[in-house]
Amino acid sequence: MNGQAGVMRGAGLLPDRHPTGDMFVCDIFDASPKDDLGSMEHPIFSLSTRPDRRILSYAHNGVEVTVTPSVRGRATIHDKDILIYCISQLIAALNAGREISRTLQLKAHDLLVATNRDTGGDSYARLREAFERLAGTRITTNLETGGQEVTSGFGLIESWEIIRKSRGGRMVSVAVTLSEWLFRAVVSKSVLTLNRAYFRLRKPLERRIYELARKHCGRQPEWQVGLATLHKKAGSTAPLRVFRAAVRGIIQDATLPDYDMSEAAGDLIVFTRQGQVIAPGEAPQLSEDTFAQARELAPGGDIYALEAEWRAFWVETGRPRLHAPDRAFLAWLKTRVARGL
Repeated sequence: MNGQAGVMRGAGLLPDRHPTGDMFVCDIFDASPKDDLGSMEHPIFSLSTRPDRRILSYAHNGVEVTVTPSVRGRATIHDKDILIYCISQLIAALNAGREISRTLQLKAHDLLVATNRDTGGDSYARLREAFERLAGTRITTNLETGGQEVTSGFGLIESWEIIRKSRGGRMVSVAVTLSEWLFRAVVSKSVLTLNRAYFRLRKPLERRIYELARKHCGRQPEWQVGLATLHKKAGSTAPLRVFRAAVRGIIQDATLPDYDMSEAAGDLIVFTRQGQVIAPGEAPQLSEDTFAQARELAPGGDIYALEAEWRAFWVETGRPRLHAPDRAFLAWLKTRVARGL
């Protein structure tokens, strides 16, 4: 789709380290990357490449989050790859009708391949460090997951344990127990699908800004946000002028999957879904009854994001005249659900 093609425009992407399909091996083959809505919305993970031992306090629209790091530092946006992989596996299992639990047994090599990481010896040591930061980082929040708002404290993961090592001492398989908070998000399917090119974004801020664009564009062809608000939601500790320069660099590099970024008057940043430039009145309109049927077909799915994906497909196929757009969307959605959201 356009998102995959568009991401190739920039020069700042990591290489696709595992391009061959049969090299992508995980417990459930080709599980789509999934991210939880709570940590997409709020700045829980550090954007620093050095150990970040500062306590983060964040409040926005009634949500309060305090993130307390361990002596090893706060979990980073790259450490989050582990959680994305775990969430992806659990959602794929749910879609396949399998029972799930908070504890997953993962093959370390599969995790590295799925998240586009190198599989050399040092990667396993870095993976262990990431598990330690995830377990040591503590969250206190009133964030709602699965329809519940509970003020509580917890680690990003409850525990982890190396199950098996190679003869050389390298991690082979590991058991991870997710927090109840994160597991509720999975069970209620409070997640969104990410473009696989997310794992090729080099800069922590690029990844964070992509998360925010993915979360907020939703049904809209575009999302406008003030630079100061974006600075706050990103969780950047840089001065606003430095943050502005970094955002302009991302705009220039044009590496974000699925979205184009631009500046607008009034210190606004505009995110536009790639391939979504549609003249007013031209796009097929869907009824509320269709959205109700769509929710039954894809329980827990982000219906408006799926609608936006369908519209992108409609654009790519030449914007054909649709005599029954509601039926066309539902037929497309059935195929999409069969492939796994």
